[in-house]
Amino acid sequence: MAATEEDFPRGGGVKKTTESTIVATRTELDNLFQANEGRETKKRTKPSRNDRKTTPHVSEQKDVLTLNAAAKCVEILHSKDVREGMLMLGCVKDVSDFEVTVGLPGGLQGFLSIRNICDSYTKLLTEQLDSTDTEDICSLPHLFYSGMLLRCVVVHLDTTKEGFVSIQLSVNPKLVNKALTSNALTAGMVLSGCVESIEEHGYIIDIGVTGTKPFLPKKSEKGKQNSNNELKVGQYMTFQLQEVKNNGRLVRLSVCSVTTSQACAESQQRWTLTNLLPGLFVKATITKVTKHGLLLDFLSSFSGQVDILHLERDKTPSYAIGSKVQACVLYIEPTARLIGMSLRSYLVQPETRIITTPASGDRIGEVVKDCKISMHPMSGAMLELPDKTLAFVHRNHLKESDEPTNENRVLALLEHTCRIIDFSPMEQIHFASLRKSVIKKTFYRYHDLHAGQDVEGMVSALLNNGMMVQLSSHIRGLVPLSHLADIVLKNPEKKYKVGMAVKCRVLSVEPDNKKLFLTRKKALVESSLPLFLSYMDARPGRVSHGFVVSVKNFGCIVRFYNNVKGLVPVNELSSELILNPQEVFYVGQVLKTKVLQCEPEKEKMLLSFNTAVDGDTKEAARVQFESERLEAKVVKKLVNGVEVSTLSDNICALLPTIHLSDHMPNCPLLWESLQVGDTISNLACIAKNKKQIIVTKKPTVIWSLEEGNVAKDFSEVTIGMQMIGWIKNIMDYGVFVEFPFGLVGLAPRSTMSDEFISDTKTIFQLGQTVIASVSNLDEEKKRILVVLKLSVVTMPEGAVQARLFNTVQENLAMTQRILLKDASDLQEQLAALSIGQRLKLVVDKVKDDDGADFKSDDLVGATILATKYHTTGFQLTSGQKVNSVVISVDISSTTVHVSLLRKLVGKKKTVTEKGVYAAMVQHVDKDIAVISLEGTAQLTIIQTQKHLNEMESSKLRVGMHLATEVVEPTCEQLLGLPLVSWQRTAAKRQRKATKRQRTVSEGGHSFGEIVQGKIRTVKPTHILVTLEDGRTGSVHVSEVMEATEVSPGSFPTSSVNVGSMVTGRVIGGRDTTGHRVLPISHPRFTYTIPELTLIPSKLDEKVNFRSSAKDNVGSYKVGEEITCYVSKFHSDSKTLELACDPCVSGRVELLAMITDPNDSSHPEKKYKLGQAVKAQVVEVTLNPQCLALSLTGFHKLEVGSVTWGLVTGLHQHFGLQVKLPFGCKGIAAITDLADAYRPKPLAAFNKEQLLRCYLLGNENGRWLLSLRPSRLNPERAKPAKDPEVLSFNDLRAGQLIRGYVKSVSEQGVFIRLSNSITGRAELQHSTKYFVIKHKVLSDHLPPDTLLTTKILSIDEKEKTVNLSLLPEDTGKADILPESLNLPLRYIGKKKQEYDLKKKRSLTECEENQSEAPPKKKKAHPVTVTGQDSDSGVEVYFREDEDHENVEKTKPAPVKVPNSTGPPILQVAAGFSWDIGLSSLKPATADKDADFSDGEDQEESNKSQKKSRYELQQEKKVAEKALVQREMDLMDPQLRPQDATAFERLLLASPNSSLLWLQYMAHHLQATQIEQARAVAERALKTISFREEQEKLNVWVALLNLENMYGTEESLKKVFERALQFCEPMPVYQQLADIYVKSDKIKEAENLYKSMVKRFRQNKAVWLSYGNFLLQQGESDSATALLQRALTSLPTKESVDVIAKFGQMEYRYGNAEKGHTMFDKVLTSYPKRTDIWSIFIDLVVKHGTQKEVRALFERVIHLSVSAKKIKFFFKRYLEYEKKHGTPQSVETVKKKAVAFVEGKGKRDFH
Repeated sequence: MAATEEDFPRGGGVKKTTESTIVATRTELDNLFQANEGRETKKRTKPSRNDRKTTPHVSEQKDVLTLNAAAKCVEILHSKDVREGMLMLGCVKDVSDFEVTVGLPGGLQGFLSIRNICDSYTKLLTEQLDSTDTEDICSLPHLFYSGMLLRCVVVHLDTTKEGFVSIQLSVNPKLVNKALTSNALTAGMVLSGCVESIEEHGYIIDIGVTGTKPFLPKKSEKGKQNSNNELKVGQYMTFQLQEVKNNGRLVRLSVCSVTTSQACAESQQRWTLTNLLPGLFVKATITKVTKHGLLLDFLSSFSGQVDILHLERDKTPSYAIGSKVQACVLYIEPTARLIGMSLRSYLVQPETRIITTPASGDRIGEVVKDCKISMHPMSGAMLELPDKTLAFVHRNHLKESDEPTNENRVLALLEHTCRIIDFSPMEQIHFASLRKSVIKKTFYRYHDLHAGQDVEGMVSALLNNGMMVQLSSHIRGLVPLSHLADIVLKNPEKKYKVGMAVKCRVLSVEPDNKKLFLTRKKALVESSLPLFLSYMDARPGRVSHGFVVSVKNFGCIVRFYNNVKGLVPVNELSSELILNPQEVFYVGQVLKTKVLQCEPEKEKMLLSFNTAVDGDTKEAARVQFESERLEAKVVKKLVNGVEVSTLSDNICALLPTIHLSDHMPNCPLLWESLQVGDTISNLACIAKNKKQIIVTKKPTVIWSLEEGNVAKDFSEVTIGMQMIGWIKNIMDYGVFVEFPFGLVGLAPRSTMSDEFISDTKTIFQLGQTVIASVSNLDEEKKRILVVLKLSVVTMPEGAVQARLFNTVQENLAMTQRILLKDASDLQEQLAALSIGQRLKLVVDKVKDDDGADFKSDDLVGATILATKYHTTGFQLTSGQKVNSVVISVDISSTTVHVSLLRKLVGKKKTVTEKGVYAAMVQHVDKDIAVISLEGTAQLTIIQTQKHLNEMESSKLRVGMHLATEVVEPTCEQLLGLPLVSWQRTAAKRQRKATKRQRTVSEGGHSFGEIVQGKIRTVKPTHILVTLEDGRTGSVHVSEVMEATEVSPGSFPTSSVNVGSMVTGRVIGGRDTTGHRVLPISHPRFTYTIPELTLIPSKLDEKVNFRSSAKDNVGSYKVGEEITCYVSKFHSDSKTLELACDPCVSGRVELLAMITDPNDSSHPEKKYKLGQAVKAQVVEVTLNPQCLALSLTGFHKLEVGSVTWGLVTGLHQHFGLQVKLPFGCKGIAAITDLADAYRPKPLAAFNKEQLLRCYLLGNENGRWLLSLRPSRLNPERAKPAKDPEVLSFNDLRAGQLIRGYVKSVSEQGVFIRLSNSITGRAELQHSTKYFVIKHKVLSDHLPPDTLLTTKILSIDEKEKTVNLSLLPEDTGKADILPESLNLPLRYIGKKKQEYDLKKKRSLTECEENQSEAPPKKKKAHPVTVTGQDSDSGVEVYFREDEDHENVEKTKPAPVKVPNSTGPPILQVAAGFSWDIGLSSLKPATADKDADFSDGEDQEESNKSQKKSRYELQQEKKVAEKALVQREMDLMDPQLRPQDATAFERLLLASPNSSLLWLQYMAHHLQATQIEQARAVAERALKTISFREEQEKLNVWVALLNLENMYGTEESLKKVFERALQFCEPMPVYQQLADIYVKSDKIKEAENLYKSMVKRFRQNKAVWLSYGNFLLQQGESDSATALLQRALTSLPTKESVDVIAKFGQMEYRYGNAEKGHTMFDKVLTSYPKRTDIWSIFIDLVVKHGTQKEVRALFERVIHLSVSAKKIKFFFKRYLEYEKKHGTPQSVETVKKKAVAFVEGKGKRDFH
């Protein structure tokens, strides 16, 4: 406080301090604009003595005010005046998840980051990121709202690339209230703060004052800022100090909006300039009035200024010196000691919410003409727009940024044109600009852009997903990766640089989300065809350019502008049939498309590529495939190549990019270098069709055409033939190789390389030239199998040198093209350099781990570098001169690689022809390697690959050693370098290969060799033969005799005797280690046991049986019958393994091998090893290679057939879950289990039971089954007691039928009549007793109860069946027992007599009653539970007086918990949201009846003359009735009876959704559907937008109403509207619940699928969807959903999600699966005791005692704290006391004692 008093003394003169110097400097700045005011200020700095005498008080005040005197020229706040640490009052403009945009005084704008809220909120954020157990954090949209006032401090100022100032703000109380101390706190102060923690009775508030713990009681928390919910940690609020104790250590706060808004700062509160805060309300006195604003005095020692924008415009003439005003502090500028203030009513009276969008609408970006300047303050100009609204123009926007200031020129113009650039909520005025550059802009905001518009911008950033283009200071768009060019750019940074000007076309724009998507595809940008901006533009017959977004087997999806898209079917892709569109089209391809059909309403469009092409290429028919080379001119550059025209015949053809060179790295570079008009030579035609001619420039392919080493047709292809082709497609199982003339071959993975291949994509690349050898031919399907192995395929002689020469020529050609295109001088100098040339360089920069950079006076601007290897042996320093040798030159990037190695820089020695030299690889660039010949200092170049088919991993690397032989000392084609042949010096590899070759030559058997041998061993599955050379051969059971001679059930190996001599032929090999049969193509065939055949037809050497051998699984067809042999039975999986031939095996599941249930227990007894069987192929699996077979005679399931099934689950809701053959699943409904229903239908079945099933049909991938004998054996079956109900035609009114109870609700008893038809018996048709609550029925009618019922009516249109359970209809006993003592339901005459008796007794009771007030009727709730609680509303009814004593119910309703939705409302109305419209009666019916009874009574009384006593009694009754009416009107719990009463209550409580829903129920009770809708719409308009929960309740009720009484379209419209006005997630969940409860399963599933896509990060959505699937019996789908959830949700949620799914599996699905889930989770996280506890509860409820005890034994041995183990021991003991024996209880106690003793010993040690 001492420092404070020194700065602000109370009275007396003050010495001039450093602060006063700052004020003087500020005044001088202002004097630049007003010289007269400057002189006046100078005079006042030395006041006269007389002045002091006459006004001593004023003089004293002036001296004090000089410490914070404002400038005489009042200006609005400018960005240059903002300093870090400056306190400001701001208004929230926009709130996002991570940032709040704040409007500041003077039209400025700041940004509040999520990290600058408060310390407690930041800590909570950190804990949320680091831990999974923290509570959920409220996001910024829950803490801040638009129009909210904030006290903030400037924490950082950034300058953007465009030169704008970005103001970073903070509301952290420790920064805002930094100058406050606990001693300075006084009652009545108004401070800002944030909630630090939530306590039981209130909140601890952080106000930033050290040593103070402010407390806010909960009873005073309900302020205007938080009227609905409890405060959250980090929530910002403004508080008033109610009470301060112990020198500020204890502070009690209040947030009452009225008290806070009326609290003005007073001088007694010890405010100083240091701790003065924005947002304070003060009482001020006007000291000066200028045309620019006001000067004020306040708090007796402060001076402030009010600029022109913060004056009340209607009170401007009334402002006078000495007037008292109420002002609000806007900002405090500590450096210049300026205090900005405001007199605007919306700031001085903050109950009024700040408006962030003006009433006139959003006008930002609008250009307004004929504007007049009404005022011209020093800060800028005030414009009057034609509509009489005002706009402010800052002085910087009165002129262009580069023009001098000339205010007279602006004033000279009578009218101006401006552009509105922003709206300031603090000033409530638009800001405009007079700059012509701003006005002339084509677009200023996203709303000004439209799809198809051509725009120009500048590249601002290159991102992973595309390129950002800046169109203006406020607008930027994204060019996706696929739209950067006509082709896919692998390195976009090479084509685009930041700051580059680009031209784009708008694809789509989303103004509200500020998203703009652009394209740089030349075909789209320069397209002259009409644009499809909407589906209305796409009229049939129109043609436009579109781009492919998806390629499927059924066609291509093409998108245009504004997300307009359509489908091109397969038959419209081309004039020829395209089997695989993925091979022809690719994503991002631009194509000309014609509209065939368009439906704008459905947003569907059918397109065609075929008819969009302008005519056919007639020239294609004229072109012949010739070996002569062609010359052509480039006509057009395409995405995937260039279009050329032959010079001789002017015929158009396509030259694909991949056919520009044999060297794939050169292909894109050559494509880039080509321009329209360039001439290309050495072309050859390789394919033609009706539409197109394809040519190639690949030298190797052209050589093969000239040599004739090609096949023009499939008939010319022979096995062993070598052909040159190129890689067409790469798949996981192999690669497709394309050859000239359209031939295509497949190289399987095993034939691609001699080495093991883990990934086929790493071996070759698309378009790579390869040499292939034909290994197999399929004449029928015309398929070719090829081999690419280096050991099989040989390179043509001289091919290595030819490839090297072609590469050098291509590089020279690219260099020449670069030089012809405006090449720089540097590039021309680099082109003159050659490999091996010596250079003198100067070291520019030495890199620690990456060599050095150099510079040269001759190569200024070039990048010259040497790697660390090439600087070995040198200690380089900057500026050092060195000698070097060039090893590589890249002209395009102006880069030169050099070497300083002495062995390379030394004197060159000549090399001799055929001389042998050791060499080393010095540099590798793409396909070229630079090598040095040891001892000669000479360099030369070679190919990195000797063979076309070499893998990438086998290429040469720097440092490799080679053995070379000089072919030509000076080669002209290599620019004078030596031409050498080379070999790698890999000695170990050669020795290993030599060893293998030696092994082969010493005793291996080759394919097809005829051998003799003696039978040594005969086994059921194979025979061992001792060959003449002593080796052992093997004969598979399938190779013993001819397949035609093998009969089913026989054993072929039994026909051979041990010791007999046989003749065989080698067909393969068997692995000695794994006893695995290897095919003939296996590279290690010669190292295995030879596999033989004894079949006579294969022993003839003239017979070539390679092509007929089925060693490939793919040769088998589904449904084919083949002969197999039993090889093994797997008892664990109960599958039978069969061998088809030595290389192919198959498996048969249990259900596909048995036809007799007696064989199911031991099927291995029926099928012996080696036995021959006939099997049908069910499925062919290529990876792994295996066949699925069937022994039952059929290979697929068909409707109407009978098959065996295995029970996998029993469910009360839908019946039996059955596993069927061939991996299928089925469901047998309860009504399809027998022809005569049983009371407990599922009791006769159990898991793993084998059943015969009849296939009724297939729905959604599941078979519907029937177990009825009438279906399985219709000939032998007896007539069905309960016939099968297939449709409504099988039912008739009056029919007696039996069924099973499905559920019981208020609507009645629902009875399942078949698997698809459910009937309903209303409560009055269910029992003869009067039942108030349906729970009585549900207690006596559990699900699956068998009942006999009578059909009352059938409505096929509505698909409803009305039933009766009454004894007089069914002839059975009543469903409720007499022991319940329920009253009978009166019907007919009995009801009329009872009603008359009741009314008479009431009349007598009224006449004899005393003055005691009448008793009120009690309201009894009927709670909608279970499946019928989807409306979100609990419905009450008032029970009739005649049944008051029948059954007493509690008035508190039972609430049904909802995991995701809001709490259920209670509506006291006689209407249920789930009752159909047909069951409703008009509300006036009962009233009319009562009214008629009253008339009869009146007529009877007219005949009698009333006595005086009777008249007095009537008067008393009337008075009592009046009193009762008044009491009813005052009773808030009484339900209104008419619309007038509802309207009266709604006037008092317009935001109560309870009243609105009661009002809707009132109309629905009278069948007034439209009136109920109207009430709902009124409610949505009336309820305040802040009452989000109340609005959501109305939306849910409206959704229920439309679901029951509306159409799908009306329900969809209401749903879409609800999504716009509410949080989407609760609305989705409520609609899903509504669908489920109303049995709309398909709609619910579709909605859940949309939810998991839209809310994939929300755990509750996945859990809700999983719960739905399990309740529908979709256990497998739920498991798949769990895997999707784990990949979509954060990792920290995985444990909880798996645990939740496990719980749901226990409740609705498979308990074993749930047990497995918990077991896996707890194995990984054994210390999660919360999950252990849940697991124990579930096992106790659903498991056996053995499982429970085993689980307890696991948990008591966990390594957790003793306290937790004690808890589990306690639960273990309780369980044993309840379910165990005294011995088991004692055992648990002993284990607990042992644990305690062991724990004590461990603690002691």
